[in-house]
Amino acid sequence: MSGSVGRPVSRVDGRAKVTGAARYAAEFAPADVLHVALVGSTVPKGRIAAFDTRAAQKAEGVRAVITHLNAPRLPYRPFEERPEVDPSVGEPLRVLQGPEIHFSGQPIAAVVADTLAQARHAAALVRVTYDAQVATTTFDGERGRAPKAEGGETRRGAAVQALGKAPVTVDAVYVHPREHHNAMEPHATVALWEDGHLTLWDKTQWVNNDAAEIAHVFGIPEDHVRVICPYVGGAFGSALRTWPHVTIAALAARLVGQPVRLELTRRELYTSVGFRPHTEQRVALGARRDGRLTALIHEATAQTSAYEEHTEETLAPARVTYACPNVLTRYRLVEMDVNTPTSMRAPGVATGLFALECAMDELAVALDMDPLELRLANYAERNEEDDLPWSSKELRACYRMAAERFGWSRRAPAPRSMRDGAWLVGYGMASAVYPAYRSEACASATVFADGTALVRSAASDMGPGTYTAMTQVAADALELPLDRVRFELGDTALPRAPVHGGSITMASVGTAVQAACEAVRAKLGAGRSYPDALREHGVDHMEATAEVEPGDESKKFSSWAFGALFAEVRVDADLGMVRVARIVGAYDVGRVINPTTARSQCLGGMVGGLGMALLEQADWDPRFGRVMNANFAEYLVPVNADVRTLEVLFVPGDDRRFNPLGAKGLAEIGLCGVAPAIANAVYHATGRRIRTLPITLEALLA
Repeated sequence: MSGSVGRPVSRVDGRAKVTGAARYAAEFAPADVLHVALVGSTVPKGRIAAFDTRAAQKAEGVRAVITHLNAPRLPYRPFEERPEVDPSVGEPLRVLQGPEIHFSGQPIAAVVADTLAQARHAAALVRVTYDAQVATTTFDGERGRAPKAEGGETRRGAAVQALGKAPVTVDAVYVHPREHHNAMEPHATVALWEDGHLTLWDKTQWVNNDAAEIAHVFGIPEDHVRVICPYVGGAFGSALRTWPHVTIAALAARLVGQPVRLELTRRELYTSVGFRPHTEQRVALGARRDGRLTALIHEATAQTSAYEEHTEETLAPARVTYACPNVLTRYRLVEMDVNTPTSMRAPGVATGLFALECAMDELAVALDMDPLELRLANYAERNEEDDLPWSSKELRACYRMAAERFGWSRRAPAPRSMRDGAWLVGYGMASAVYPAYRSEACASATVFADGTALVRSAASDMGPGTYTAMTQVAADALELPLDRVRFELGDTALPRAPVHGGSITMASVGTAVQAACEAVRAKLGAGRSYPDALREHGVDHMEATAEVEPGDESKKFSSWAFGALFAEVRVDADLGMVRVARIVGAYDVGRVINPTTARSQCLGGMVGGLGMALLEQADWDPRFGRVMNANFAEYLVPVNADVRTLEVLFVPGDDRRFNPLGAKGLAEIGLCGVAPAIANAVYHATGRRIRTLPITLEALLA
């Protein structure tokens, strides 16, 4: 056995990335490639009355100016069932197909030119006259309605009545702002038509869905579309859907008869792809004086677009994290004239945990009880929502391990009681949960006479280390050294894979990889080297393909990842500046395939949670229906100076009830619980409870 799984292996694709050999979507350059620039709407709602494209058409290098007036009508063939990454209610934006304006920044024209500079210059010359209409650009929770896709409400027991009888209660509203993904790599698509077949080099987290979506838009067979994406420079959910710019690239390439490249600008990322929606939440908790919960009410109202219904699992943590006999959750949507929100790392769950875990901290204060002890007193021994046992759960061990490492026992209970010179010191903690998902997946494995192996699946790698982890799984299953195995991904020509999101890749694709490798070994027989076995079969290679799918485990067990986060903050007593001195997180994620890449995922989640707590928000101007800080200069994200000591601990685990590999998924849980741990630490340091993110010095000094 190679024993690769469980080892802290360096990234097998690391050299390609640091030397520039790794090619991202915008770096693919077919011969004679042209460039596309977009023209966006400057009003949030209305109709286009007229275009003046004369100056743009006369500009140097321009090959075409495309609007709804001259664009071909596209079939937009409907799906029998919308892809899981798309909202199930509503219709996607039918780009360049009509004069209707749904949001500010909506792509309404495209310019094709010889160079990118020429295309963008000409796009700036396009003049548009609008019949503007009154737009809904202000979030008003009173207008919230239940989702059409589902009832939006769950009940267990009688929460309202139990809250009224509870001796100790907390009832508060928490606000989570609109946030944007801001991955390092902007979205880009290169499109090439050849004999009725389309090749797309696209930044995407799901090549198979890209092919399916574009095939439906253009009314062509899915096997006529090939999508290639070997590397993704970060996405965090922004590349789950097939956004309108992909359609525009394909449309432009067909119209001009040459390949084209469309790269979104940093500003266009705030309107051309989705975002984490603005969400307002009410959490009401009732408890006995010993801390046991008797009532839990969690209500969330989130924004969506007027043309699609984006919903999230914001209330899932309230239903499963703690033991409570009486639970009511209610989800509402507010339609606005904005582009459709989308999944952003730990979608919904991270948002819901911010409110739930801050409310639990407030309850601990009301009870004069240690926040950790309160959570232990309400430990859920099973999933009370589904009435199922956990497939595995080591959250108690997470609490213990992280608390010991952090030094939680040194925490003085009273707010503003800990100080270091001019700095107020605060300790805060929070629980983390995220559901473990698994999906159908396919992989192939080929062994060669030289003793090497090639393993393939149309999976994705946006940074968590898919190349490396899959190579480790394959090496162990084939009993080969790691350097004798190569893994390929990111191409619809490879065996189908599910979406690279929701932390499902290892449980799904990893299981398929293991199965394919075991299948090819079975073909060759045991007890001989691969070269000897192949010679005996009279071939120079042998291949096997495996398709795997979930069984009935979800009917028997509830599978979740768990974690415990502890944060130390320093707050300047006079200026209100907040610095996060330390974060310690302990995680139960089942079997850890690669401790190095797993730790990296959690570190990234901690940094993202720091940004969520203290920095990130879209500055929204309702007059224009636009994000005003749509750039890296003014949309604040953590930088090196903001990040101090981060520690990641893993509780030993192996959840074979969930899947044959025993891994539960990791990327999403890394973000969960970080923001509320920091917010609770800020309260402990200052005595000020800030319920609206981000926590700014203005809020602390108000």
